[in-house]
Amino acid sequence: MQWTLVIPLKPLARAKSRLSDTAGDGVRPGLALAFAQDTVSAALASPAVSDVAVVTDDALAGRELAALGARIVPDTPASGLNAALAHGAAAVRQMRHRAAVAALNADLPALRPLELSRVLDAAAEFPRAFLADAAALGTTLLAAAPDQELRPAFGTDSRSRHRTSGATELALTEVDSVRQDVDTGEDLRAALALGVGRHTAAASVGLLIPGS
Repeated sequence: MQWTLVIPLKPLARAKSRLSDTAGDGVRPGLALAFAQDTVSAALASPAVSDVAVVTDDALAGRELAALGARIVPDTPASGLNAALAHGAAAVRQMRHRAAVAALNADLPALRPLELSRVLDAAAEFPRAFLADAAALGTTLLAAAPDQELRPAFGTDSRSRHRTSGATELALTEVDSVRQDVDTGEDLRAALALGVGRHTAAASVGLLIPGS
């Protein structure tokens, strides 16, 4: 099964506020963009991915991610993460009614294409499926088969909320790069240990990262 990934990205000026212990106000927007660039680059290199739609109203991010090959979908609802994801999935299915769609976080700078393929191949066995994040509280990927609505429930304790919604939790090992999202300095340290993409590597130079 080939998947279309829907990746949401808030305006860069408001992104990654929890990284304030690691990156100042002038640095965080560039870091958030770097995370998204590495995420999109790795996603497009995955054998299981046909294309990537990024839902964003940030002009700079839109230009940079389109240059990598992503399709940009304006965040018309402007009502938060879940509304953006539902809107993006609907936009994808307006073009291809039976597209298999998966929501993916934009902050996976260590993402490995083959690990992502393993997750998506496993998700193809279920109507809806999700992967918990490294902290085991959130979600980094939510997948919906062609005949299923995405029904995103990201946010606080989304692992529990997606499970309650009927989505199957994927119990996979050795897919750490798909689980390691970055919200805090500790998360960034863990991602760097896994090995981040070139954009994040460049943007992280000189940062004082907790635990390093």
